[in-house]
Amino acid sequence: MNVDINGWAVLLAALSSMVVGSLWYMPATFGKAWQRYTGVDAEKMRRSQTSGQLVWMYGSVFLASLVTAYVVAFVAFLENKAFSYSFMVDALDTAFWLWLGFTAARLYVHDTFEGRRKKLTLLNSAHELVTVLVMALIIGALKP
Repeated sequence: MNVDINGWAVLLAALSSMVVGSLWYMPATFGKAWQRYTGVDAEKMRRSQTSGQLVWMYGSVFLASLVTAYVVAFVAFLENKAFSYSFMVDALDTAFWLWLGFTAARLYVHDTFEGRRKKLTLLNSAHELVTVLVMALIIGALKP
C-alpha cells in the first residue's frame, strides 16, 4: 500500500508548532507560570545563548516538529484507509490518540520520576495537545 502524504501540509503543520509554542509560552499566556514551575529565567537564558546555539535549538526543535507532523499525517492516512471517515476527522482522531498514548502518558511518567510539579506536567501536556490538534487541522484540511 502506498501512503500518500501532502508534504506542504507537513511543512505547514511543523511551522504551526512554532507559532503555537510562541503563543503558549509568551508571558501574557502561560510563560510566567512555566517559568515559575521550572525555575527558568527566560531572559537570562536568552542573554546567555550565542546565535549558533539559538540556531541549533530552533533548528532541532523544528526538525522534531517535522517528524511529529509527518507521523500524524502518516497515521492519519492509515486510519482514513481503515475507517473511511472524513480525512479531517481521522487526522484529529489520530492526533488525539497519539498525544494521549505517546506524549501525555510518557510526559507524566518522566515528570513523576523527576519530581516535577503536576501543574507543569498539565501545562506542557495541554500545550502538546493543542500543538498536535492544530497540526491535525492543517493536515486534515490539506489532505493528500
